[in-house]
Amino acid sequence: MTAGASQSAPAWPSPLRDLARQLPQHDRLCIAFSGGLDSSLLLHLFAAITPASVALSALHINHQLQPNAADVETFCRETCARLSVPLQVVAVTVPVEAEGAGGLEQAAREARYGVFEQQLRAGELLLLAHHGDDQLETVLFRLFRGTGVAGLAGMPFTRALGAGALARPLLEFSRAQLEAWAESAGLPWIEDPSNSDQRFDRNYLRNSVIPPLKTRWPWFIRRVEASARGCADSHTLNQKLAQLQWHACDGVYQHSQPYSLDQRAFAELSPPEQGNLLRWWCQSCGLPAPVSADWQRTLAGLMEAAADREPELMGQGYSVRRFQHRLYLVVAQNPLPAGSQPVLPQQPLRWGEWTLALARQSSDHNQGSEQGIGPPPIRVSTRQGGERIRLYPKGPAKIVKKWLQEQAVPPWERSRLPLVFAGCGAAEELIAVGSLWCSEKYSGSAPSSGWRLIVGRDCD
Repeated sequence: MTAGASQSAPAWPSPLRDLARQLPQHDRLCIAFSGGLDSSLLLHLFAAITPASVALSALHINHQLQPNAADVETFCRETCARLSVPLQVVAVTVPVEAEGAGGLEQAAREARYGVFEQQLRAGELLLLAHHGDDQLETVLFRLFRGTGVAGLAGMPFTRALGAGALARPLLEFSRAQLEAWAESAGLPWIEDPSNSDQRFDRNYLRNSVIPPLKTRWPWFIRRVEASARGCADSHTLNQKLAQLQWHACDGVYQHSQPYSLDQRAFAELSPPEQGNLLRWWCQSCGLPAPVSADWQRTLAGLMEAAADREPELMGQGYSVRRFQHRLYLVVAQNPLPAGSQPVLPQQPLRWGEWTLALARQSSDHNQGSEQGIGPPPIRVSTRQGGERIRLYPKGPAKIVKKWLQEQAVPPWERSRLPLVFAGCGAAEELIAVGSLWCSEKYSGSAPSSGWRLIVGRDCD
């Protein structure tokens, strides 16, 4: 038996029946079901061909944008009930203001994929019903936007998403083929009324641009598919080249992501190689590549600036910065709390990307914490200027700013280091600088104060 199979199930043509064998390894299948032609065929097909050993479900995203959204949701529920396929419905709110900027399509897509990413579990494969005509629209749309080979590769057959992955098993078929098969099988579906709205770029391509191209060149879609595959191959080679050149540039990772590379080795690369490596770097960190049309000129300025300057190449939510002959990709952080905050015993404090905790710790030299004596007032703040650090008892005091420079801490990290102080008034002393240093009074297995200070940063 197969999931959802019934005696009235249509006899599917072999090209469709063979799709199950082409899918990546999975334990569970989920169909993204909109109620339209493509996803209806996909749902009925896999309800018929999925082995009973594989859990099959469906997911409907209600964008709440069309007047018939409730009717479509009801149709999806009834269809899945008839096929004995469990259905989950998630309603999303798409920002209406996106419409004026022509971004309603993109906003709806982001909302939809956000749900996909949240819902997918390990071992689960989400099936999307994109077909060959959708791929053609995607490639043309990206071509008009001036994208590179990565964009012209179109939609991949499969990729990781959330804890699972997605696949597009219908990419090799045209919409006309799918419609013929659906009609032959007597499948019901609902047409999306927004598909005829020419305000949307994809609809304009679908309804006004592509039909005359197909009429003039019937083989058009196949040639575009071949070009997309060539671009996908080129993109794969570019990725491999970037990884090789990352290591050649002494690339360093932080928190399992590429973080910095040698500026002088990077300067030896050609401009196209630099651009390719920078795009790979950003993509590996889940960040968009710089959008500035003159980013290469900006990058050259970053590389050639005087040693005492702190230039940066700005991206969306990050910057590429230079320090001591190395380039760094610095992700933007939320502002740190203003002023100082107390660090209280047994109450971990979140402070930006840092967590600070003060715990009782027995000591042979000081049993104060065990006798109920609390620690002195302890507070945390950013560097204000003029602070001094005494690295060991009775040792000389150094200015914190100079010490951080000696430790080769980049300027943008210095400004976000938590400085922890104990005591008050003239007796106040610096006891920790981020996770770089902590006074022996508050560190180790037997701190002399009887209290252990723990300072950690996310992903450290």
